[in-house]
Amino acid sequence: MTTTMPTPSPSTENPAASAGTGPATGAARQKKPPAPPAPPGLLRRLPARAGERTAARRLLALALIAAVAVPAAASLWGSGTWPAALTHDVRPPLEELDAWLVDNRDSHWVFLYFLLHIGNNSVLAVDGVLAALEGLGWAGVTAAATALGWYAGGADTGRRALRTAATALGTFAVIGLLDMWEPAMETLALMIVAVAASAGIGVLLGLAAGLSDRCEKLLRPAFDTMQVMPAFAYLLPFVLLFGIGTPSALIATVIYAAPPMARLTSLGLRGASPAALEASTSLGANAWQRLWTARLPLARRRMLLGLNQTIMMCLSMVVLASVIGAGGLGDEVFTGLSRVDVGQALVPGVAIVLIAVWLDRTTAAAGERLDDTAASRPPSRTRARAVRGGALAAVAAAAAAGPAALGREWPETWTVDISEPVNTAVVRITEHLGSGIPVIGGTAAWSENFARWVLNPLRDGLQGAPWWLLLLAAAALALLAGTWRTAVTATAALAAIGAMGLWNASLNTLSQVLAALVVTLLLGVTVGVLAARVPWVERAIRPVLDVMQTMPQFIYLIPVVALFNVGRTAAIIAAVVYALPAVVRITAQGVRETDPAALEAARSMGATTGQQLRQVQLPLARPALLLAVNQGVVLVLAIVVIGGLVGGGALGYDVVYALQKSELGIGLTSGAAIVCLGVLLDRVTQPAAARGRGDRR
Repeated sequence: MTTTMPTPSPSTENPAASAGTGPATGAARQKKPPAPPAPPGLLRRLPARAGERTAARRLLALALIAAVAVPAAASLWGSGTWPAALTHDVRPPLEELDAWLVDNRDSHWVFLYFLLHIGNNSVLAVDGVLAALEGLGWAGVTAAATALGWYAGGADTGRRALRTAATALGTFAVIGLLDMWEPAMETLALMIVAVAASAGIGVLLGLAAGLSDRCEKLLRPAFDTMQVMPAFAYLLPFVLLFGIGTPSALIATVIYAAPPMARLTSLGLRGASPAALEASTSLGANAWQRLWTARLPLARRRMLLGLNQTIMMCLSMVVLASVIGAGGLGDEVFTGLSRVDVGQALVPGVAIVLIAVWLDRTTAAAGERLDDTAASRPPSRTRARAVRGGALAAVAAAAAAGPAALGREWPETWTVDISEPVNTAVVRITEHLGSGIPVIGGTAAWSENFARWVLNPLRDGLQGAPWWLLLLAAAALALLAGTWRTAVTATAALAAIGAMGLWNASLNTLSQVLAALVVTLLLGVTVGVLAARVPWVERAIRPVLDVMQTMPQFIYLIPVVALFNVGRTAAIIAAVVYALPAVVRITAQGVRETDPAALEAARSMGATTGQQLRQVQLPLARPALLLAVNQGVVLVLAIVVIGGLVGGGALGYDVVYALQKSELGIGLTSGAAIVCLGVLLDRVTQPAAARGRGDRR
């Protein structure tokens, strides 16, 4: 469809004329014909050239520094892998710390008066919620989830409320049929406590960051670092303090999931309408009254989005925390993956996906309900109380009558075992797709060839490169993406990896991340461009992307293990599938939001569809594409590390081994290397807002 180009006003065509600052008189300016609008590429040329000159000056300065530092470093420590003289073994102090903590866990005042109270209260909270769920019985829990979905959907809006309630009912019915009721209740109990704590802490931090510039500046670096940390890195410190079990899992989950709630609460408070705040002030409201009557109501949409993200991250971490004794559905998945038993892992995996979909749809329906309420007259209080009363009455009736009539636990006769049929299907699929496809081989051949021709050369190239060359490359890439501070941070992160003695293992992980990132970007950008330009493609992939974004990280490993067996390739494919939705959506949004006037100008000059894409849409979507690269890096790293569970090796394997064998000296150093790798990749792919400023050089 052709977009009509808006008619420019005189002030837009000639700003100097409208301002009256030109040298000619007004009559002469009116007689002079307006200058034609410059092409979009010309409008970007001057800032782009200025940025290129700044980047060139920075690289020249870096080259001068390298010309002096590199020969000196090579003469002192050699040019091979990371020199042993610059390596410090940090494991013995960590192992001594672990031993001291184990010996003093029951006697030292830090544990007696602080940490043990946190751990005991965590266990009591989770056990209390689990006892309440068991007291409701399966009928009461199902009725409560259905009523919650119905109420979140609006209760009186018809189709949306019924659809949300049906999702909840179907979720718990399938969980019972799969004989996953008991582990699902354990996961749900831990989820409820974790979400409540994460949301509460997130709101408090968000209020502080949203109302105070000083707090926002203090919290922003912490949130940025936590965003690039893979989930595995959160588990190890709390295992060191609390040991294996529920306290470590719960506290790690809370710390992992609180930042989205805090960020979006702060964003909502800072984005409140100035007119609404001015009106509240004019009515005599003080600071607290403005907060409760204006800021928080205006921020509730973003806060609900933050709650949705917190819930999804809690579920992801609760499932992953099965490696440190969290139990529940994650433990069932972990056991199946450890035995390479796809059928055993798939059954709890299906239950986890259903819970994720149920939680996502419920919070999304609540957000739509808020939008409807804001756009129309809110329902009366009498009607709202009647709706809540009816829902509570239905839940109470199910909780009272269900255990007596149907029992508290899901009946054994109502279960279906699908693990054996799944394993049989996996064997057949592997036989036919693994190596039985004519000409192109199969998944086993693809996995082997990818490892042989892509992963191995990339890993060997990184590990064989001079250590100073990799430091120089990290500094140059970070300098191109940001500032000198960014370059120093990236170089220090890579150097810290070498100093801890994990150079080769970290480069092995880095090779997997780079390979997965290239595949992710090739697929994601291509599909994103198609979705932006072809409406039916966007409609077709939207439900697929929705489901993929709600699945916890752990679950992506199950199907790839079934098709590609264990190994690095399986971890990389899981990482690609996990990161793909974010890259596709960011790319599609960036291309779709291209300035219509620029596109119309390109069409008027006779540009073809391909030329419009290459010369207008993709250049204008450059910020979105850079964001897609950054998010792809962060998400790929998270799954590649978890891929240590399925033979990915390198740092991920070290963390898994340390968690299982209580070798926290190995685990903590590997976790620190993962964090450093995340910081490095984030700095070299995240464009700085101050790029090109002379005062930051």
